Amino acid sequence: MTIPFHRSIYLASRSPRRRELLAQLGVPFHLLMFRTRTGAGPELNEDPRPGEAPGDYVLRIAREKAESGWSRMLQRRLPPAPVLAADTTVALEDRIFGKPGDHREAEQILAALSGKRHEVLTAVALKHGDRLETVLSASEVQFRELSTQEIQDYVATGECNDKAGAYAIQGRAAMFVREIRGSHSGIVGLPLYETAQLLQTLGPLHDRRNSD
Repeated sequence: MTIPFHRSIYLASRSPRRRELLAQLGVPFHLLMFRTRTGAGPELNEDPRPGEAPGDYVLRIAREKAESGWSRMLQRRLPPAPVLAADTTVALEDRIFGKPGDHREAEQILAALSGKRHEVLTAVALKHGDRLETVLSASEVQFRELSTQEIQDYVATGECNDKAGAYAIQGRAAMFVREIRGSHSGIVGLPLYETAQLLQTLGPLHDRRNSD
């Protein structure tokens, strides 16, 4: 599927997985990221709020990323274009598992997911002018039972680093998965169907440009 856009959008994400998935849609895009500075803190506080449901959490973070990207575009005086952002989290019985802080935490997360069915939630946000549209993709992943040695061996590969839920379904962790229900691309980090539908709400961008 190719979306008929004749002008780029901005992708506010550092994730190479999201870049690859967005490219599959045939949408031209430019990366929109803060310049990293030594000792600088995180761009956004991604800590869940007390009592915040996983779906509400991931939608909030995606919106904040899109808003932050839009502000960044204006600050840099870049040519205006829609800003796309996304966020993924893993949830087990309303407990949110984000990216592990270290290998020990990664092992603890995988031990908690072992033998259980959990949810993978990816929210996508699109900011264009005063409009901010969001969509949520929810999928289920069933893990088989994992031994302590399997978990330690997997974590030692480093694949768990910077991954929500401490695993990458498109990598070696695929051998842990008995079943998935939902969007594989959403589990990876950008649900293609939902993203395409969201982008199409803007209409053909070349028509907007010609009418300005």
